[in-house]
Amino acid sequence: MGCAGSREKVVGSGSETSKKIRKPKPWKHSEAITREQLTQMREEFWDTAPHYGGRREIWDALRAAAEADLTLAQAIVDGAGVIVQNPDLTVCYDERGAKYELPKYVVSEPTNLIREN
Repeated sequence: MGCAGSREKVVGSGSETSKKIRKPKPWKHSEAITREQLTQMREEFWDTAPHYGGRREIWDALRAAAEADLTLAQAIVDGAGVIVQNPDLTVCYDERGAKYELPKYVVSEPTNLIREN
């Protein structure tokens, strides 16, 4: 038992270690890219990421969170037991300690994205 403001760690709930997710800071890609190119880069990342380690279900949760609004993303990572190191989701861990690194291009759009009409 602790102070009224302290929390007892509940194994598996995820919320005791998760930081509040926030929108990533604006960033610029090395060269201007189209939405189609950005989508292709994202698909390639998500297709290959699970092959470099970690658990498939955590990668799936991170993808769902990266593609969701902030409120839903928070619920997804909390429900999956993801430990958020960087609030923009670029560095996360699972409860076994496996590290998951997400490039900026999967969590947000670059400022120099070519807007096609």
